[in-house]
Amino acid sequence: MQLHAIIVEDEANSREILRNYLSKYCRNVNLLGEAEGIQEGLELIAQKKPDLVFLDVEMPFGNAFDLLDQVPDRSFETVFVTAYNQYAMDALNNHAAYYLMKPINIDELVKAVDYVVDIKTRENALEDRILKPKLKKVEGKITLPQQDGFQVLNVPDILYCKADDNYTEIYLEKRRIVVSKTLKYFEEVLSGFTFARIHKSYLVNVNEVVKYKRGKGGSVVISNGKELLVSASKKKELLSYFE
Repeated sequence: MQLHAIIVEDEANSREILRNYLSKYCRNVNLLGEAEGIQEGLELIAQKKPDLVFLDVEMPFGNAFDLLDQVPDRSFETVFVTAYNQYAMDALNNHAAYYLMKPINIDELVKAVDYVVDIKTRENALEDRILKPKLKKVEGKITLPQQDGFQVLNVPDILYCKADDNYTEIYLEKRRIVVSKTLKYFEEVLSGFTFARIHKSYLVNVNEVVKYKRGKGGSVVISNGKELLVSASKKKELLSYFE
């Protein structure tokens, strides 16, 4: 699959290195243009409509997040290329499909491109199709600890779980249950079922996903109509559940 890409980076030397690496090691990337700052980057994105944006974090008059916040309904994937590793968690939780540290490691660059190719291929295959999970209806029960004992819950009845600090909100069709366990705990307990961690805050029953929407990291619509954000780094895992 051919990817149409742009580079947004204020340092000319960094742009040149990335451009040369892409030309030599990532032949499936067609570089459409380069920008030195946020405003120029926004104009280039609007003009070229790329599949992939290689984006530096720190730039004059703002940073990568300022740029991305001005493109709320984006369909492109983002790979951060930066010397500042303190942004890694925020990037992968909300904005970026991949995070590359300078100086760029060629193997990691190739992995980043392959990751985006896989995401785009899966997204294109799902367009205009009814979503049907590869794994069919789940069966089983889990116990939810409560002050006076525990409650037994049918796993298929769970639509999604939402993190709330050290608590987890479990959403059923007509009610919500709050449990004094972390979302990580339920991710492990439900690992044998059709549940996917789509965001640091959400664990969803894949059988209850009725729609997938592009943009930012993307989002899913659950059978009760609730729309939940998908982290860019979790998109590939989610899409792997569908035919």
